[in-house]
Amino acid sequence: MVLLEEVPDDELNAEQPGPSKEDEDEWDTDTESEVSEVDDDDALDETFLDRVAALKDIVPPTYRKKLSNATSTGYGWAAKALGMGGKTLWVVSTSALLLGVPWALAFSEEQQVQEMEREMRMQQSANELLTQPGGQQGAKPAL
Repeated sequence: MVLLEEVPDDELNAEQPGPSKEDEDEWDTDTESEVSEVDDDDALDETFLDRVAALKDIVPPTYRKKLSNATSTGYGWAAKALGMGGKTLWVVSTSALLLGVPWALAFSEEQQVQEMEREMRMQQSANELLTQPGGQQGAKPAL
């Protein structure tokens, strides 16, 4: 049969170097220490983006890779769509300027010509009324 015997560890029970019992009274832990007097301004210099970037270690690497790929793919599509939209807007606006402005000027000129023709017809009809012999025709004599 096996007999178990406890072996005492002399180093465990030996006195450790450090402050003695007499020196412990000099240590006052109730008052603020010099360390607490240091300002915490260094912690305030951290930005929101720094905090978000520090969270990347929480996400597992495989999920992080999938998320990165999805984000870069979405960014690529958005960049292509905005680029294509800008080019389309350029083509439409320059076409409108090159074709629309001359058409608008021609239309405006045509309106002016029509207005002048109408005025000339009105003047001609007024002149015919004034130059007709006998005054107004078709008027009934007063009784």
